[in-house]
Amino acid sequence: MTGIDTTLLIIDPQVSFHPGGSLAIPKADDNAERIADLIDSDTKIDRIIVTMDSHYKLHIAHPCFWVDGATKKKHPSPFTLIDTETIERGVWIPRDDIDVDGLIDPKHFSLDGDSFNLLQYCIEYTRRLESSEQNFKLCIWPEHCILGSPGHNVVPSILNALDKWSDKTGKSVKYVYKGQNLLTEAYSAMCAEVPISDDTAFNVKVLQQLLESKRVLICGQALSHCVNFTMRDIAKKWPDGEMERLCLLTDCASSVPGFEASGEKFVQDMLVLGAQVKAAEVFLN
Repeated sequence: MTGIDTTLLIIDPQVSFHPGGSLAIPKADDNAERIADLIDSDTKIDRIIVTMDSHYKLHIAHPCFWVDGATKKKHPSPFTLIDTETIERGVWIPRDDIDVDGLIDPKHFSLDGDSFNLLQYCIEYTRRLESSEQNFKLCIWPEHCILGSPGHNVVPSILNALDKWSDKTGKSVKYVYKGQNLLTEAYSAMCAEVPISDDTAFNVKVLQQLLESKRVLICGQALSHCVNFTMRDIAKKWPDGEMERLCLLTDCASSVPGFEASGEKFVQDMLVLGAQVKAAEVFLN
C-alpha cells in the first residue's frame, strides 16, 4: 500500500441525474452539496476519481435503439422492461440500420454463425442479463448523459469543488468513462453488466488505484444503480478481512424514484460484508 490515505470515488455526478435533467433524482442536488462540502473541507483527500456515464443516442438502453415488430415505427417508452421473450415474440426488436462495427470482441462475446445478427445478439444479451447474479431485465431509460450534451457534464457544485481541490493540492482529478459501447449496459464503473470487449471488461487499473488507498469514500448517483453495482464489483475483488477500508457515504447518494428498495438492500448488503456506512458529516466534524 502506498502513502495514499483517502481516495474519494464519486460515481456519475452528472447533470442528467440532477433536478432538471432527463433522469433526475430529486435529492441529487442536496447530495452534491454535501459532496462539495466534503471536498472543500479540511478532510485530507489524497485522490479523487470521478466516473462518467457516457452514452451515444443509439444505446441499447435508450428508446431509439428499439422499434415495435409490427410497424417498426414506434419506440418503447422510458422504463419499459425488455426481456428475452419480448424480443423473441417480436414485441420489440432492434433497428436494422444501427452501425455496430467493431463494438464486439469475439473473445468476450460470440454468437453462432459466420455473420453478426443484431437481433440474435439482443436475444443472447438479454438472456445473459437475466441469468446474471443480479437477474437484470433490460430497462429502457430516458436518454441521458449523451456525449457532447449538457447532461453529460459534472454538476456545477461538484465541479467547482473539484477545481478548487485541484488548484489547492496540485493534483488532477482522475476521470473514468463508462457506457460508450452501444451494445451493453454499464451500471458499474468497474465492468459492464455483460462484457463484450476489452474496454467493457473489468477495469483492473481503477481497482489497483483504489487498493493503494487506506480508505475509499464512495458516493454519487444513483444509490440504487451505479453506486450500488460499482461498489459491489469493488467488494468482490477486495482483500479478505479489509472491507472496513471501504466506506459508503449514505447522505451523498440517492436512489432513482421507484427503485428505493434496491438502494436499501444494497446498503444492508454492504453492512453485512463489513464495509463502513456513514454520513459525510462524520468526516466534516
